[in-house]
Amino acid sequence: MSSWLIYSIGFLAQILFSGRLLLQWILSEKSKRIITPSTFWKLSLFASFLLFVYGYLRDDFAIMLGQALTYYIYIRNLQLQGEWQKSPKLLQLFLIIFPVLIVIFAYNNGQYDLNKLFNNQNIPFWLLLLGIVSQVLFTLRFIYQWFVSERTRKSQLPVGFWRMSVIGASLILIYAIFRKDPVLFVGHIAGLVIYVRNIFIWKKQVDNEN
Repeated sequence: MSSWLIYSIGFLAQILFSGRLLLQWILSEKSKRIITPSTFWKLSLFASFLLFVYGYLRDDFAIMLGQALTYYIYIRNLQLQGEWQKSPKLLQLFLIIFPVLIVIFAYNNGQYDLNKLFNNQNIPFWLLLLGIVSQVLFTLRFIYQWFVSERTRKSQLPVGFWRMSVIGASLILIYAIFRKDPVLFVGHIAGLVIYVRNIFIWKKQVDNEN
């Protein structure tokens, strides 16, 4: 597959990720409190789908790992909001099994080589390790968000989510610079601004409630 098509998939995913943040930010600014619209999770799921494919096509384990860990949390949040149940059953089934199918299919056809992923000449081991740590930290924000949402039985984005987003995005930016990956760089430099802004919105929200 040509490089321009691979990068197009990656940039489309980042545009969707940025779009979800922009929508969430605008709605939060209007209401003066943190808002979590269902569209945020729908765009997240579609973008994660595309970025997983992008990571696979670039033989980038760090990207694939990050998306695999958050993919099903997006689905769970849609379930908590009652939106997942509204989608066609066939679409639900496809989205649930897709990440597993693509890995199994590619591996069985000799296209997916674990040794290639962990010994990629284009990614030194220290850089791969940085990418994995960055993605894990960035993913922990959604695990934290998931726990909070399950506890309250309500899909929400607590302030801890945004604080962890700032740390994770900063590390991924460092990885993107060394990896020379424009998709990751553009996506996370834009998101970093909104993460910080949401923290300030939360602080104002708390002050107004007090």
